[in-house]
Amino acid sequence: MVDLASYRGLLREAFDAAVAAAHPGAAVRPHLPPQPRGRLLVVGAGKAAAAMVAEVERAYPANVALEGVVVTRQGQGRAGGRIAIEEGAHPMPDAAGAAATERMLRLVDGAGPDDHVLVLVSGGGSALLAAPAGLSLAGLQEVFAALLRSGADVREMNAVRRRLGLAAGGRLAARAWPAPVTALVVSDVVGDDPADIASGPTVPDPGDDALALGVLDRYAIAAPEARARLSAGAHAPAPHAADPGWSQVHTRVVASSRGALDAAAASLRGAGWPTFVLADDVTGEARTAGALHAAVAVSVVAGRGGATPPCAFVSGGETTVTVRGDGRGGRNTEFALGMALALPDDAPVWALAADSDGIDGVGAHAGAFVTPGLWRRVSRRDALAALERNDSLAVFEAAGDALVTGPTGTNVNDLRLVLVDRPPAR
Repeated sequence: MVDLASYRGLLREAFDAAVAAAHPGAAVRPHLPPQPRGRLLVVGAGKAAAAMVAEVERAYPANVALEGVVVTRQGQGRAGGRIAIEEGAHPMPDAAGAAATERMLRLVDGAGPDDHVLVLVSGGGSALLAAPAGLSLAGLQEVFAALLRSGADVREMNAVRRRLGLAAGGRLAARAWPAPVTALVVSDVVGDDPADIASGPTVPDPGDDALALGVLDRYAIAAPEARARLSAGAHAPAPHAADPGWSQVHTRVVASSRGALDAAAASLRGAGWPTFVLADDVTGEARTAGALHAAVAVSVVAGRGGATPPCAFVSGGETTVTVRGDGRGGRNTEFALGMALALPDDAPVWALAADSDGIDGVGAHAGAFVTPGLWRRVSRRDALAALERNDSLAVFEAAGDALVTGPTGTNVNDLRLVLVDRPPAR
């Protein structure tokens, strides 16, 4: 097996393997449409947008009439390419993202039957592709912020967000008629439903205003401007699923968390650790999911988990955080802290919880390591208090266990990697 200093390296290598497997470059190329008679118009949004655009520009020769605009997270844009890559804010929409979205819509409005519209979609697009429909930008920001604090899951949030955006809920694809549309999607949601990735700009909205209002009621979200819009009826009607225009719209999920998890598992197996994929659809409160992963690890250590240490397990999905305090962190650091607090002191368990895009919530961190001996470096009592104020990042920064990778260029949800070794000899 490995010495103690190597555990962290093993986990990081497995994380890097997962990210590489989910990189959109290799995933995009096999699904690109043939050169059209007219123009190839490229639009889209998400944290993987820049990497997806780079592959598109490499794939089509200079004589192709290629133009477009996509929007990605701040710090990842670029100027001077054939396709403009603009920047917007995430997780809260801003004026820059809304303006970029309106540019996309004007571009596809002018598409003709000889053109082809290529839509590049990835996680984070709900905020980046958020030109408000029937309410002000401030009103849209208000409901986004309330949803993010509420503990609502991504499906519930998108039931609201799809009703409030000019491009969401299939409206972007509808604006491209009569041009054919190909949408390539890098999934960051459990189940890989395109309606829930970037609020579904190229698929019919399965919900309605009443469903959206029900979500606001369930989480006691006031958001008066959004409520007024939803109560008054759709400002920008979404195309109905029976609309014949959908026959020209083809949406394909080209990368998802399952491939990333398989790559992480292969990396760990290659290092000599028997590894199994626990699940790719873990949801619920992040701290609770962390505690459940700790319970699995403890069962394995005790010989009750259906596996024998040394072994490893990996999982994916997207948890939620109900914000009660004003601390720093994200889903993955809160998951990691919930797991660490549920493990016995010095249990032979090492873990890494990190967002595949390299950014866990807001800030520069991707996630955190869970390591034996944590409570010798930081106070368990202080950690419990930090969890209650959603300040999980502070704990792992103090312990030296925060993971910082920078943006990875992809986004296929959260990754959790767990190593379980034999108990130390007494």
